Amino acid sequence: MRGLGNILGLLVVAAIALLVYKFYFQKMGPEGTATPMQTIDVVGVKNDLLAIGQAERLYQAQHGNYASLDELNSSGAMSVTKTSRDGYTYEVQTTAADFHVIAHCPTATQPGCKDYSVDPSMEVTTAP
Repeated sequence: MRGLGNILGLLVVAAIALLVYKFYFQKMGPEGTATPMQTIDVVGVKNDLLAIGQAERLYQAQHGNYASLDELNSSGAMSVTKTSRDGYTYEVQTTAADFHVIAHCPTATQPGCKDYSVDPSMEVTTAP
């Protein structure tokens, strides 16, 4: 009889864990509301943009010009070797005077997501 009580208690704990998962890790709000995992992904993307921006500044100080993402990786200027994260893809646009690093969001798999960018001001903004 005691074994049946232990099994019943385990089932109750499992049911509670399932409800917690449902309410905290699945989409709960109206359309466009980010889940906790999507929020974590966006924070990671913004951190990557800042790291790539810092690498651009370092590369420019050493070489006198800005570089492509491949050049940043191959030169060792960039500590982040990723060219994407969780569906977001990174693009670097350079001119003689400045750079723009853009994180393109995967709208096919994450409708309503936003593109982000960083420039020499090192401020991450929503890309137009």
